[in-house]
Amino acid sequence: MRRSQVRTVLLRGGLVVGVTAALTLGAVSGAGAQAAPPPSRADPVASAAAHQPIARQQVYERAAREYGVPVRVLLAVSYLQTRWDTHRGKPSRAGGYGPMHLTDLATANAPEAGERRGDPARPGAGTVPRGPAFQTVDLAARLTGLDKAALRNDPTVNIRGGAAVLAEYQRRLGGPGATRVADWYGAVARYSGAVDQAGARSFADEVYALIRTGASRTTDDGQTVTLAASPVTGNRAWIGRLGLPKPADGTAECPASLGCEWIPAPYEEIGGGDYGNHDLADRPNDQQVKYIVIHSTEGSYAGTVNLVQDPTYVSWHYTLRDSDGHIAQHVPTKDVAWHAGNWYVNAKSIGLEHEGYAARGTWYTEVMYRNSATLVRYLADRYDIPLDRQHVLGHDNVPGVTPELVSGMHWDPGPYWDWAHYFELLGAPFTATGTATSGMVTIRPTFATNRPVFHGCEDNPGPPAEGRPRRCQAWPSSAIILHTEPREDAPLLRDVGSNPPTGTSTTHVADIGSRVSTGQQYAVAEVRGDWTALWYLGQKGWFYNPRSAPRALWSTGMVAKPKPGKASVQVYGRAYPEPAAYPPGVPVQALAPLQYTWPAGQAYVVGLPAAAEYYRAVTFDPADHQVVKGALRYYQVQFGHRVAYVLADDVDVVASGG
Repeated sequence: MRRSQVRTVLLRGGLVVGVTAALTLGAVSGAGAQAAPPPSRADPVASAAAHQPIARQQVYERAAREYGVPVRVLLAVSYLQTRWDTHRGKPSRAGGYGPMHLTDLATANAPEAGERRGDPARPGAGTVPRGPAFQTVDLAARLTGLDKAALRNDPTVNIRGGAAVLAEYQRRLGGPGATRVADWYGAVARYSGAVDQAGARSFADEVYALIRTGASRTTDDGQTVTLAASPVTGNRAWIGRLGLPKPADGTAECPASLGCEWIPAPYEEIGGGDYGNHDLADRPNDQQVKYIVIHSTEGSYAGTVNLVQDPTYVSWHYTLRDSDGHIAQHVPTKDVAWHAGNWYVNAKSIGLEHEGYAARGTWYTEVMYRNSATLVRYLADRYDIPLDRQHVLGHDNVPGVTPELVSGMHWDPGPYWDWAHYFELLGAPFTATGTATSGMVTIRPTFATNRPVFHGCEDNPGPPAEGRPRRCQAWPSSAIILHTEPREDAPLLRDVGSNPPTGTSTTHVADIGSRVSTGQQYAVAEVRGDWTALWYLGQKGWFYNPRSAPRALWSTGMVAKPKPGKASVQVYGRAYPEPAAYPPGVPVQALAPLQYTWPAGQAYVVGLPAAAEYYRAVTFDPADHQVVKGALRYYQVQFGHRVAYVLADDVDVVASGG
C-alpha cells in the first residue's frame, strides 16, 4: 500500500491525534500595571483568613468592598470561570487557579513531549504562549502585595487577587465605581482573556446573563455561595475601548451570542490523487446528521487550529478554547469531517474538539462547558438531534468499524469530563423515569464525590503548566468501574476488542474495557443487595449502587433481545447496506461483525434505529460522491462503553422490565 494510501485510510477513519502545543491564555494582564498599596499586616481580611475560616460568601463580599468591585460582578465572573470551586489548588486546562481562575503559566516554557492521541507518526506542532499577558497571578501579586503561591492555593487570597485584577482593568478603562454595575462590562470582557471582540463580548454577555438569573450552589469544599438575581444589562459600548480586533469575516454556523470565528479547514488536492482534509457533502439532504461527537484536543487551542488548517491532516467542525469558551468553526456542518475514527459515524456527525486532556483531572472552565452546551443545543435543534447519550457521544463511545480497528479507537474526552453538568446545561438533565422493577438504569454518580483511582496518567502527559507528569489521583469523575462479581476486589470484565488477545481489562486511565459513564443506559441483569449488575459486552458487570446513595437512576426505555431460537447474535461497528444495494462501480463494503458475543437471554438498551447507508467519497471531485442506501435495518445499542449496531432481523425490541 502506498504511503498516501495509508495516510488516506487513517484520515478517512478520522484518527484525530493530539496536539503538541501548550496552553492558551486565561485572563489578560498588563505589563505596565501599577501596584495598589500592599495591604497592612493588620488587614482584617488577611488576618481573618490566617486565623479563622470565613464563609466564602463573606470573602467575596469583603473582597468586593476592599477593591471597589460590584459584588455581583465578582461573583458572576468567578462562577463563569470555576462555578466558585477551588479545585484544591489544581490548575485548569488554561492554567488558571482558584475560584477566580488566576492564570500562572510560568512553568509552560518547556515544550510538550510526544503526541496524545495514539498516532506517533503524526506529531503536532507546538505553540506556547509567552509574556505577562498570560500571568494574571503576577498582576494580582503586584496589585495586592500577596504571595503568588497563596494567590494560587488559598481561596480567600485568590478571590482578593481576582477582585484587584478586575478593579485594575476598570481603572485602565476609566470606568465608574461599583454602583454602576452595567458599566463594568469592559472590565469583565477584559478578564476573559479573549483575543478578539467576539470572544470578549460572549464572555461578558454570559456574566451579565448570570447576574440577571442568579445562582446558588455548594462548592467542592462545602461552602454555600449565592448570587441573587438582579435585572442588570451590561453596557456593550465599553467593548470598543479594549483595543481588541474584530473577528475575521466568515460563515460560522452558531448562535450570534457566541461570536464564533471562521477558521476554515482546507479542501484541496495534495498530489498523487490524494486530497484533504475533509469531504464535501450536502447534509441533511443526502444524509441525516444523527450524532454530535465530543472530543478533547490533547493540546492547546492554538496548536489545534493550526493543525486543522493543514490539508494533509484530519479535521473536525469546531474547536473550543478553555480559557474563555471562544469557538472557531472549520468545516461547514453540511460537509463530512474526518474526526471520529469511524466512517459511518463521520458521515452522520458533527465533531467538537474541546481544549483539554483526557488523562487528567485538570478541570474545564465553566464558560467552555456553557458555550459548548449553547452550540450543541443550536446544532441539535437545527438537525433534530435528541439530547441524550445515544446521540451526543464521546469519542470514547464510538465503535471501531472492523475487529482489527477496535483496539486503536480513542478514549477522549475521558473519565474526567462532567457529563452530568454538561447535560444540565443542555437542558436535558438525567432523571429517574422508572423503579427498581423497570429493568434499566441510567448511570449517574455524583461527579464531585465519585473519585475512582485509575493509573497510567503519567504515560499521557498533561499541560506544561502542570510540570512533571503526575500519577492519577482520586479526581472527580463520571466513570464507574465494573466487576465480574458483587465485590470491590473482584476482577474486571473482559473486552477482547479493546484489550486483545485475552481481553483482560485494567484500571488504566485509557482502558474503557470495564467502565461505564454518566448518562449511559444499560439493561439490568440482576440486583443483589447494594450491588447492581448490567449486561455489558456479553457479561454481567457489577457496580456498587446502594439505596442510600445510588450511583444510577432507575429508568425505562426499549431494549433489544435475540429472537427466540437464536443462541447468539452478532454486533457491528457500522450499519452498512447489503451487497445488492451497491451500484456498479462502487465496491461492496463488507458486513464485518465485531469480535464480541451477544448470547441469548441478554438485553441491551436501544438508542435509535440506524439506516443502512454508506457514503462513497474517495475522490476530490464531489460529483463522484454518492450515498448508497440499503434495505437492511439496524438498531444502535449500548453494548459496552461504546455503542454498537445490530441487525433488526436478529432481535426483538421490547419495553425494559418486560
